[in-house]
Amino acid sequence: MPYVTKPRPYKKEYSQQLDRGEGPSREKRREARAIYDKAGIDRKGKDIDHKVPLSKGGGTKGNLKLTSPSANRSFSRKADHSVKNNAPKATRTR
Repeated sequence: MPYVTKPRPYKKEYSQQLDRGEGPSREKRREARAIYDKAGIDRKGKDIDHKVPLSKGGGTKGNLKLTSPSANRSFSRKADHSVKNNAPKATRTR
């Protein structure tokens, strides 16, 4: 972090974060990680997948499962980066 002499503008950073769209869904992802950590479930090398995506109104209670990162991040996306459907892309076979 660069050396600065003035205080960090937390309010400005928070408003920029909300402008980028990192508000409520980020909190839900953080809550999901906390649920697994509190239960003592080892999630090292895995992603927490929401069965119903957050972009489609899914929550965290009873909507979570552990998956591999490649399976969790392979969903088809729309132009606004929301999930097209809740099925991973077909795997390529050669």
